[in-house]
Amino acid sequence: MALNILHAFSFCMKFYTFPDFHDMENIMILCYAYNIKMIEYVVPTNIDDRILTQAALVLNEGGLLALPTDTSWSLVCSLKSKEGIKKLKKLSNEGDERHFTLLCSDISQFGEFCSLDNTRFRLIKRLSPGPYAFILKTLPGTEKILGLRRKEAGVRIPGHPLPLALINLLGHPLYSVTAKQSMAAGYQGEFLDDEDTGAEGAAALPPIPEENLFEGGWELEGIPGLDLILDGGEEQNRIFSTILDLSGDDVKLLRQGAGPWPV
Repeated sequence: MALNILHAFSFCMKFYTFPDFHDMENIMILCYAYNIKMIEYVVPTNIDDRILTQAALVLNEGGLLALPTDTSWSLVCSLKSKEGIKKLKKLSNEGDERHFTLLCSDISQFGEFCSLDNTRFRLIKRLSPGPYAFILKTLPGTEKILGLRRKEAGVRIPGHPLPLALINLLGHPLYSVTAKQSMAAGYQGEFLDDEDTGAEGAAALPPIPEENLFEGGWELEGIPGLDLILDGGEEQNRIFSTILDLSGDDVKLLRQGAGPWPV
């Protein structure tokens, strides 16, 4: 064990720098996460602040982590980390940007990146927090931050305390994508065509079977490039969120998921 810790310490020192010696404890926390224990178990209703701090450090340094939501498992990075966003897109191999979502803790965060009028605000407030994602027109500059090719972005407020607590600690949204078994190393199943549909106002997203989702947190250990898994200790339901396109004059259903529509 001592040799493993020393190896982890030297590994972390190559990639993490801190302003003074007093932050050495943070280095050791990261070493533990990266080399000794990939899964941290948390109680969603009573989250250990040390684990949240550890997760925030990983994200701030461009790392990727997995966490449960009110639908299925999500892979997330910090919205402030260009390196993290790049890693997440490469790992997910999703061609359609509508598969990516900004996880927020409050509707006010939507307005920092997307255009939000009173009509859309009322609808989102009615359905959030909950298993709904919304496609909105982006504000100038958002495409550059997220590396988007279209002037739209997906946003949602999950009805789960763990991502909400992490977002509040970071002070900004998480960039996320649903974790799928096809992302794991050595995946032998069928790869579905998630090609970018291109034009604005495109129809429904390509269907992905819910069997391609994960249940237990330990299953995600096979995903390459994943730095940390926050596990609430319970198996997740294999369900998707409902995606509503609010970028046009009318509400369009892009994917029927756990949230009923119309309501």
